[in-house]
Amino acid sequence: MGEKAEPAGRARAALVTGAARGLARGIAVDLARAGYRLAFTCRPGGTPPDATEQAVRAAGTAPVVIAADHARPGETERSVQAAEAALGGLDVLVHAVGPIVVRRFARCTLHDYGAMLDANLRSAVEAAFAVLPGMRRRGYGRLVFFGMNGSHETRPALGMSLYGAAKAGVVAFARSLALEEARGGITVNVVEPGDIRDKEIGRAGAREIAANNPTGRAGSWEDVAYAVRFLVSEEASFINGVTISVNGGLVGPHE
Repeated sequence: MGEKAEPAGRARAALVTGAARGLARGIAVDLARAGYRLAFTCRPGGTPPDATEQAVRAAGTAPVVIAADHARPGETERSVQAAEAALGGLDVLVHAVGPIVVRRFARCTLHDYGAMLDANLRSAVEAAFAVLPGMRRRGYGRLVFFGMNGSHETRPALGMSLYGAAKAGVVAFARSLALEEARGGITVNVVEPGDIRDKEIGRAGAREIAANNPTGRAGSWEDVAYAVRFLVSEEASFINGVTISVNGGLVGPHE
């Protein structure tokens, strides 16, 4: 079947979830700079979306801002539908949202378990259910999900039994989905950020900060955004079902 070309003069449309702050904010800004029309979600009652909205506007596009709590069933689907309605469909979904609980299992509860699976794995599945029908009709799509460093190998980490299990589920889901959707011009890939402590600092600043990874310096939102921009590009149509670790060579889940 293969991919369908974008009509002349129409930029690709992208939705980035959880982009009020952190790495997702940087990804949203980076995609806007690359010419994508953009929508992003922010959690009601969480970090206000103003800073991201201003940065995206400064990058050259007026974003669609959607309030959504992805831990609640139905909210992810609604946010996808809102973005599609505003942008005339979606070509790219970057599902960056995903809270973390760092706590030994002996101190965890079933509520913690539900929170990790709902906001990480279930929301990813819901996002795919919502966005794929339109992508299949158009014969083009890019989905990027987020794991944790080492989740593609189910690498163990103290205090991250529930979070690690949820992210390993995300990777398994994404890689299987990639096989099923590939002939329709759709790619599904995963980014695993390393232990990036300061999620607001750029690459130039990060190079001045020592870190306990093989590269010897801290990572930045720009490093992660670059990987995402590569995966969602039209030129990356043959890159499918992969996990890209943006970690400076770090083996463990954290430094």
